[in-house]
Amino acid sequence: MRRVRSVARVLLGAFLAAAGVLHLVLPGPFRAQVPSWFPLEEDLTVLGSGLVEIVLGVAVVVLPRHRRVLGLVLAAFFVAVFPGNVAQYVEGVDAFGLDTDRARLVRLFFQPLLVLLALWSCDVLVRRSPGAGQEPDAS
Repeated sequence: MRRVRSVARVLLGAFLAAAGVLHLVLPGPFRAQVPSWFPLEEDLTVLGSGLVEIVLGVAVVVLPRHRRVLGLVLAAFFVAVFPGNVAQYVEGVDAFGLDTDRARLVRLFFQPLLVLLALWSCDVLVRRSPGAGQEPDAS
């Protein structure tokens, strides 16, 4: 099962990094996800979130020893961007083929799954046995 989680972690990281690159090269659709009430300029928000996605995506792949902390950070990131998804639904903004209220609503249910995937694939949801990762007593 650990191997499956590792593969899922790497795929999640690759997906995030690729999405981050798309923020930089095709920013238009990502602008649609910036809520109208968000205080920063759309282009700056898209650029910033794209860079964060690239950094997190690469980090979760190349820093497996830090996967638990990165899993928490990824989950927090997915929660942080969720209001943009809600705004896209509420404001009726078309982007990424989400051109109906139903499609935008269905998409909202996938964000919690991304949170769970980040936590599961990065071993945050895995129970650790007592003493795991601790040095044995030198007595």
